[in-house]
Amino acid sequence: MAVAYVSNERKITALAAGVLLLSSFSLGGCASSTAGSSLMDARAEASEAVKTSAYPPLEDPANKRETATMTPAERLKLQKELIAARDRQAAAGKARGAVAPIEPTKP
Repeated sequence: MAVAYVSNERKITALAAGVLLLSSFSLGGCASSTAGSSLMDARAEASEAVKTSAYPPLEDPANKRETATMTPAERLKLQKELIAARDRQAAAGKARGAVAPIEPTKP
């Protein structure tokens, strides 16, 4: 049985060759064929995509309302309904033994 001794120089050469081979395989996937396209074509295609956002753009003015805001009569009616709902909730809370809420002060 013969024992073969490999010098350190050959080990380094074999390791370097292996690294080059593996890196050429991994980088080969990045170099795909894009027949007839250039960097400028890619930028033109990217700018055509519609960019949507959850927020409106700042440079656009606000849209006009289709309906008018609440009239003073509608506002008063809504305010009375809210006060009545608050009073019903306060009465229900007192019936359960809860602490009475602090009355809001007018600004």
